[in-house]
Amino acid sequence: MLLRERDGQVEVLPRDFPTNRGGLCQKGWTAAELLDHPERLTTPLLRGPDGRLAPATWAEAYARIVAGIRDTQAAHGPDAVAVFGGGGLTNEKAYALGRFARVALRTRMIDYNGRFCMSSAAAAGMRAFGIDRGLPFPLADLGHADTLLLVGANPAETMPPLARYLTELRERGGQLIVVDPRATATARLADLHLQPLPGTDLAVANALLHIALTEGWVDREYVAARTEGFDAVRRIAAGWWPARAERLSGVPVADLEATARALATARNAVILTARGAEQHAKGVDTVTAFVNLALALGLPGRPGSGYGCLTGQGNGQGGREHGQKADQLPGYRRIDDPAARAHVAAIWGVHPDELPGPGVSAYELLDALGTPTGPRTLLVFGSNPVVSAPRAARIERRLRDLDLLVVTDFLLSETAAIADVVLPTAQWAEEDGTMTNLEGRVLRRRALREPPPDVRTDLRVLADLTAAVDAGAPSYRFLSSKGPLHPPSAAADGAQPPGAAADGAQPPDAAADGTEHGGARQDGADARVVFAELRRASAGGPADYAGVTWERIDAADGVFWPCPDEDGPDTPRLFTERFATPTGRARFHPVEHRPAAEEVCAEYPLYLTTGRVLAQYQSGTQTRRVGALRRAAPEPFVELHPDLAARLGVGDGEELRVTSRRGELRAPARITATIRPDTLFAPFHWGGTGRVNSVTNDALDPVSRMPEFKVCAVRVERVTP
Repeated sequence: MLLRERDGQVEVLPRDFPTNRGGLCQKGWTAAELLDHPERLTTPLLRGPDGRLAPATWAEAYARIVAGIRDTQAAHGPDAVAVFGGGGLTNEKAYALGRFARVALRTRMIDYNGRFCMSSAAAAGMRAFGIDRGLPFPLADLGHADTLLLVGANPAETMPPLARYLTELRERGGQLIVVDPRATATARLADLHLQPLPGTDLAVANALLHIALTEGWVDREYVAARTEGFDAVRRIAAGWWPARAERLSGVPVADLEATARALATARNAVILTARGAEQHAKGVDTVTAFVNLALALGLPGRPGSGYGCLTGQGNGQGGREHGQKADQLPGYRRIDDPAARAHVAAIWGVHPDELPGPGVSAYELLDALGTPTGPRTLLVFGSNPVVSAPRAARIERRLRDLDLLVVTDFLLSETAAIADVVLPTAQWAEEDGTMTNLEGRVLRRRALREPPPDVRTDLRVLADLTAAVDAGAPSYRFLSSKGPLHPPSAAADGAQPPGAAADGAQPPDAAADGTEHGGARQDGADARVVFAELRRASAGGPADYAGVTWERIDAADGVFWPCPDEDGPDTPRLFTERFATPTGRARFHPVEHRPAAEEVCAEYPLYLTTGRVLAQYQSGTQTRRVGALRRAAPEPFVELHPDLAARLGVGDGEELRVTSRRGELRAPARITATIRPDTLFAPFHWGGTGRVNSVTNDALDPVSRMPEFKVCAVRVERVTP
């Protein structure tokens, strides 16, 4: 999008860019309303003796944070302080957050909310292809496909500008096939809709591969030349005859056969997975089953064809590449790889042995908070786990049990509302940086204006805290080849130790009113320095940004990673000649269907699945405060089939109570034939009594540690007056 400011008002304009081609959804059109929202945070908040949050100075806020960190780590060790990031942070912020945790805090306890979004697809991509990039080809390729299979994706509501590619495909005579338990807006566009029982997508994928095998549609030349491990997968697929999959999933044999035929006989075919397939305790195996199908048909690396994954969050791709994951260093390096540790440690100015090892996943970190052996202090950047975490009531209790909870945000989210310290941060139109979209295209985000006087960017906050909590050794500070990351007022030349105010009474910069060095221009310069260091840290890694510069991004509508050389080409299409594995071949992995972590029973006889709606986004902290979006989707709801509603005696709009083994939600009934009779659907954008994640299952995938958001056993009843 383009932004223009007139008379103090920011106007959003569509941009004719290669991905959205001038298209925006309602959330994009209305995004600028948040910049001057009356509920915007413009000063730090501290919780006082009366239990209420009250305005404070930055000096007071930093003093509380630094004292809490020092006291916690002195009593319980480095891992007693944890950091929780977000998939909406810029690349620079994600990088700085990981560096802050591992170098300044020396903690291994860091993860981020992208663990709840893309982790299963990322793990499946890494083990099959040796690399994780959501789409290994430009988005525009979708418009040229003859057959497109969407599994657990609803872009007509979640990514409306992408839906035009689906329309183009169908106008050209291509075939769109959607796998989803609901007849979503996307499914209603499809030529064929497979409506499986929640949690049975893996069986559907294995059945499709079975059909391809029996009909002779496997590309055996491709399999022999470009893959390994097919025999083990073939043996499992042999046991998934279509009638067996139909009995388990409810998808008719005829629809399975039609889907396999459409994929196998198309000149160009694409398979895309999304959250519906991934947010399960077997999400990695489910995605792997569809990757196996794509490999058997010879799609990955073939011009016009392929497998990909749709990324959900604003920087869902870049946010998981540069170090805020529990097991990761910048450039998508593994933190337990000695060579990776040596490379990054050299850039950070520390010994490899000083870097902590792998931490625990997002849910495991949150669930350990406040316990005798878990973290006692948590710093949250760009996330709202009170609404977004599974088994959310339990996680909320964990957060309340902390000795210190610090939240950096620009609105008072449900998580910020229970924090001890809340730091106001700049918004997207007030800071420079880069983001990486679902194609692996690195993009620039430019500041239109400066943030309010007493508001700082996340990078400024991280720089200030780094200077305040380190031990005074220069190697612990954010350094780049051109000097310090943090503003000059932080005594970067070492003349004054960063922790000179031993009692924490004064922040590292003396500008307690936030006016000095606080503007977009200064912080923009910092972002450029951080990105320069990120490039060096990522060099040689799977996500290699070494050749990406801001100037090159500006000149070319973005740069696709890997791009190891400033003077060399970037990589819009992966896998054209080899895969990123040691042998250069893609790897099949045998995966067998297994039931959901929680099956229905007499006490909990229905399945519940969750998802998004068009007018809201993520935990709703932003979108629920935009008038047009609130009017379009004012409250949570529970979808149920008319047959189920008749059995319950429920009318449209009546309040329902949905109960699982973990908790309950209350919301009005929305009766619709678009849902299976044995399944309920509720969106996850609301907190309070309508918080669907009070109900969802915290069972974790053994590989990705993704929680099972998409299926759990529940009962439903009317709420009597």
